[in-house]
Amino acid sequence: MTTGSTDSPASLYGPVSLVLGTVALVTAVFAAYVGFAIPLLCGSLAATFGVLGLTARTRRAQCAVGLTTGGLAVLYFVALMVAFSG
Repeated sequence: MTTGSTDSPASLYGPVSLVLGTVALVTAVFAAYVGFAIPLLCGSLAATFGVLGLTARTRRAQCAVGLTTGGLAVLYFVALMVAFSG
């Protein structure tokens, strides 16, 4: 089985990363209503699947967008925690 085949689980890294990253970024905007858990979980999973997809070299554009949006959502909450921790 090759790395880029359409029936391997690695072919889903891009779309899953893109969807989870988008969900993380949208729910980060509405964190007062949905809480912190959903954007942090979706963002970290999007970043993980984005990195896995980039290393598997499948659907790089979707993986890069998912990695970026998921990373932004996680960094948003990290910045909030640092700003209000002192």
